[in-house]
Amino acid sequence: MAHDETAAPAGTQSFYLTTPIYYVNDAPHIGHAYTTVAGDVLTRWHRQRQERVWFLTGTDEHGQKVMRTAEANGVTPQEWADRLVESSWKPVLETLDARNDDFIRTTQPRHTERVQKFISQLHAKGEIYAGSYEGPYCVGCEEYKLPGELVDGTGEYEGLKLCPIHSRPVEMLSEQNYFFKMSAYADRLLALYEEHPEFVQPASARNEVLAFVKSGLQDLSISRNTFDWGIPIPWDTSHVLYVWFDALLNYATAIGLESDDEAERERFAATWPADVHLVGKDILRFHAVIWPAMLMAAGLPLPKTIFAHGWLLVGGEKMSKSKLTGIAPTQITDVFGSDAFRYYFMRAIPFGQDGSFSWEDLSARYNAELANGFGNLASRVAAMISKNFGGSLPRPGSSSDAETALQEVAAAAVAQAEAAIDRISPNEAINAVWTLVDATNLYLTEQEPWKVAKLPGETTESGAGVEGGRLATILVTAAEALRTLAVLLNPVVPKAAQGLWTALGAEEPLGPLDDQPVQTAAHFGTLPAGTRVTKGASLFPRLDEV
Repeated sequence: MAHDETAAPAGTQSFYLTTPIYYVNDAPHIGHAYTTVAGDVLTRWHRQRQERVWFLTGTDEHGQKVMRTAEANGVTPQEWADRLVESSWKPVLETLDARNDDFIRTTQPRHTERVQKFISQLHAKGEIYAGSYEGPYCVGCEEYKLPGELVDGTGEYEGLKLCPIHSRPVEMLSEQNYFFKMSAYADRLLALYEEHPEFVQPASARNEVLAFVKSGLQDLSISRNTFDWGIPIPWDTSHVLYVWFDALLNYATAIGLESDDEAERERFAATWPADVHLVGKDILRFHAVIWPAMLMAAGLPLPKTIFAHGWLLVGGEKMSKSKLTGIAPTQITDVFGSDAFRYYFMRAIPFGQDGSFSWEDLSARYNAELANGFGNLASRVAAMISKNFGGSLPRPGSSSDAETALQEVAAAAVAQAEAAIDRISPNEAINAVWTLVDATNLYLTEQEPWKVAKLPGETTESGAGVEGGRLATILVTAAEALRTLAVLLNPVVPKAAQGLWTALGAEEPLGPLDDQPVQTAAHFGTLPAGTRVTKGASLFPRLDEV
């Protein structure tokens, strides 16, 4: 859901991240949700750095694939797109608790009109010319394929050539088209990859792109005249723009490229270039080759990083609606909740690699890590403060080496998580944060506050804990660790983090959770004596059977 961006202080660093815009040929599955959640976690983290953040997602609504799907369902492409966006693509953002700033649709006038201006300028500069093309075309990829990329069909597709991604036969197309002089940018692209290795990540993706461009670039066919579902070419309306040339521009048109509005042009100047384009590895080449070449031709700054994450695999295959392996996000969130969905996919899969999804692994991690590890920790600490100090945070006594050690774990967790976020590695960031979950649980096990409470001088005759004693120190230290965890885990499990924040009585005078910079998370001693700590509903109720 879009949200009202809180104005950041003037001069603060900006951070602009995009997801791919998703095809509306079908409803979203957890493969799409995986990318969106990754973008949301990263941008929430940057917000907690007090940066000026813009998070864009949206839908790709043109092209032959969408047109054929609409025809199969007996409606126009626009009707189909409108239906899918409102019934599926926008609602899934609520399901995932995503906090995007904008949602771009490629059928919106703000996009189509700006795209036409952009390509008209390239045409005027001689970057686009008329020609003809014949070759194998995959409608699923919306891409002409090189013969060497195709695989031989078997079974019902015996004797046919298949797309290696969609496992469907390609179609031989022959068209009179307009072409973009992409081959002219091969040397500049290779120089970009060499001089800026961070441009394509991870390293495996960069190596793939390098090999592809070194093998030789062809000029790109950028129009179609055999169907009409697309943005008309301004100087020849018998053609519509190739869907990828259209779609890639969304990252710039959404924030004001070619806008007639002065405020939007100022936003573009303040926001572009993008810091991170998150993409699935199957669309890497479009983003790492075609997109920078387009921007070079237009004389525009290039994005800083194209990050290609891996696929979610089910039964060893890429998740796919056409192969009936697609799982709707609600099938998971209805049972486990949005926080658990976000946590699981961000921690269980090293970002940039393929990862296999299984219900058994999700359930096991939920119970072991979220319910028993984190949720139970919060409940135990709140219960002990309630039992021994009536729910009022006591004044601690002097610290021992054990408290100092836990603070050092917290400080290291913050530093390591920050570095992991900068590497675009949310799984490593969560791993770093979890060292504090484990260390706090171990701290309580070793310090045994339930036994300390029975020692002379630790409680009054009525059984109330004594201020400034060892018991008070242990429970205050544990509460401070939880406060740190609430801040660090807010980008990942925002509902649970806010619930913990509230339970710790940290609404006042600390303010909303988003106002707590990540850098302050490790500073113990923030919660004042007398803060009301409450044991609310369990953050992650244990699921005995899922």
